[in-house]
Amino acid sequence: MTGKNFAATGQLLGTVVAVQANFYRVQLEPEDGEQGSRGAEEKLDLNASLLLCTRRTRLKKIGQQVMVGDRVVVEEPDWAGGRGAIAEVLPRQSELDRPAIANVNQILLVFAVADPPLEPYQLSRFLIKAESTGLDVLLCLNKSDLISPQEQQQVSDRLLGWGYEPIFISVKDGINTDQAAKYLSNKITVIAGPSGVGKSSLINTLIDSAKLRVGEVSGKLARGRHTTRHIELFELPSGGLLADTPGFNQPDMDCIPEELIHYFPEARKRLAVASCRFSDCLHRDEPECAVRGDWERYEHYLEFLDAAIAHQTQLHQQADPESTMKLKSKSKGKGQSQYEPKLESKKYRRISRKTQLQDLQELYRDEE
Repeated sequence: MTGKNFAATGQLLGTVVAVQANFYRVQLEPEDGEQGSRGAEEKLDLNASLLLCTRRTRLKKIGQQVMVGDRVVVEEPDWAGGRGAIAEVLPRQSELDRPAIANVNQILLVFAVADPPLEPYQLSRFLIKAESTGLDVLLCLNKSDLISPQEQQQVSDRLLGWGYEPIFISVKDGINTDQAAKYLSNKITVIAGPSGVGKSSLINTLIDSAKLRVGEVSGKLARGRHTTRHIELFELPSGGLLADTPGFNQPDMDCIPEELIHYFPEARKRLAVASCRFSDCLHRDEPECAVRGDWERYEHYLEFLDAAIAHQTQLHQQADPESTMKLKSKSKGKGQSQYEPKLESKKYRRISRKTQLQDLQELYRDEE
């Protein structure tokens, strides 16, 4: 429906920018038509309004979830109280479950080249998780002022071999932050990355009104302290929305094992010119494999593959309660786990004293 249609029915279009308990903060979209008898100045204020909305009971009954990023229909606006009601959720173009956000166009992955130091394995894990969403991935490397131009070139060459062209920025010194902002214009972007790399500082630089709390890097662990507690969309001055998301140190490897290889750009390049002998090839020790070789992240792929297989096996075990295997995580290593035989339920459990006394009482009654 067009803006005129919404004006005629008293309904408005908006985007959910934050969720607070059972309330939804909605940023209204500009309209093309006149808004009844309201003047031009009032109309401009209306178009810049934020309304705190509830969800109609009908949506709750049909199980319609309202997510940050959803485009919604708002009706019965209370301009004086800044309130409204969400009557409809428009179809989503994309949807992420972690973080729970809709209609995202791209992922801005932020890492630091120093303080904390850049860890290739961790970076690779985040990149794979980002690739699994099917969205465009933009890689920004912050704190570039802490390394020499020669070190920056080495990092750039290495990541180009992975299939990524990173943007080197320094939020502290204002280096290339305007270049990063150009990629965010008129899009909904999710910013992600480990704690302490400067995500909140970058958002505060791009959006003056954000004023996010910034944490320091722990000197003992060389890791950042997580400061973001909830998902929220911030409006960019050049247009578009930027979502700050609660950080996570190790994204889950919950993809299908057979699909994992397609999340590596360097492997996709190989598969574009050749094919494996077997259609279900996992690219480990199968003959005539087009992927297996001397590319740098192949070892990462094998580790991620083990994690993906373990995750899929765990799902099958949960679906089959009669399974004789259980998943046990190792105390050391990079989140590795293995399966061990599961003891029969209650077979080796010690009988409680209360149960023993009850059995004795039953025995005495039988003798009598």
